[in-house]
Amino acid sequence: MTESTPTAGAPKSRTVYVLLAVFLGAYGVHNFFAGDKKAGLIKLLVTFLTCFIGAIPMWIWAIIDAINVKKDANGVDFN
Repeated sequence: MTESTPTAGAPKSRTVYVLLAVFLGAYGVHNFFAGDKKAGLIKLLVTFLTCFIGAIPMWIWAIIDAINVKKDANGVDFN
């Protein structure tokens, strides 16, 4: 029997991540793209449950993510 190690998948584009964060960050789309479902769901729910008032702080959080995040949820560097 051969054992295979789990692969993290192909690296994702940092450019796409940043663009998603800037334009759709309040909805957490960039987090879903990077595989971080928990943070994406939090941003999405806060935005909708506050009738879009919470979209402003969620968008600011997304811009901070775009600046600071260098790896996806699996620990693979963006290319």
